[in-house]
Amino acid sequence: MKRSLIAIATLAGFSTLVAAAEPRISFPADYKSFKNYLSLDRVGNDDQVIRLFANDVASAGPSKDGSLPNGSILVGEVYKAKLNDKGEVIKSDLGRRIRGKLAAIAVMEKRQGWGEAFSEDLRNGDWDFAIFSPDGKRLNKDLNSCRSCHAPLKDTDHLFSIDHLK
Repeated sequence: MKRSLIAIATLAGFSTLVAAAEPRISFPADYKSFKNYLSLDRVGNDDQVIRLFANDVASAGPSKDGSLPNGSILVGEVYKAKLNDKGEVIKSDLGRRIRGKLAAIAVMEKRQGWGEAFSEDLRNGDWDFAIFSPDGKRLNKDLNSCRSCHAPLKDTDHLFSIDHLK
C-alpha cells in the first residue's frame, strides 16, 4: 500500500514536471514595444529591480471579473541592483534600489486551458511562466518557484501588479 501511494505521488509530480518543462512560451522579441507600466524594487528579492511590460491585450486592463484576457503577455526585465564595495545594495536618495546589469527576462503568458497542466498548488488560472537570458535564450530555471509564489494571488488574477493595469 505504501509503495502504491509513493508511486501515485511520484507519477503526479512527474506529470507536473513534464507540463512545466513544455516550452510553450516563446521569447517575445518585440516586448520593448509593449507598454512599460511599472518599474520598482522587486518584491521578495532584496537585490533586484524589475521593469514590467504588458502587450496590448494585457494593457487594456482587467475585465469586469477582475482578470486579464487570454492572450495577455507580461514581461519583466529583472536587473541586479548596484552594490557598493562591501557588497551592499546601493539606494538612491529616494530610498530605491539603483538598477544594475540586466540579469533575466521573465515572461507570464495567459492562454485558455494552460492551467489544467498543473496541480492545484501550482495553478495560476491559465497563466504560465518562462525565464530567458537577456539575449533571449531560454534559461533552465525551476519555474515552479514562480508558480508557487503567484498561485495564492487568486483575487488579483495571480498578479502582483494588476492595479497598475487598471
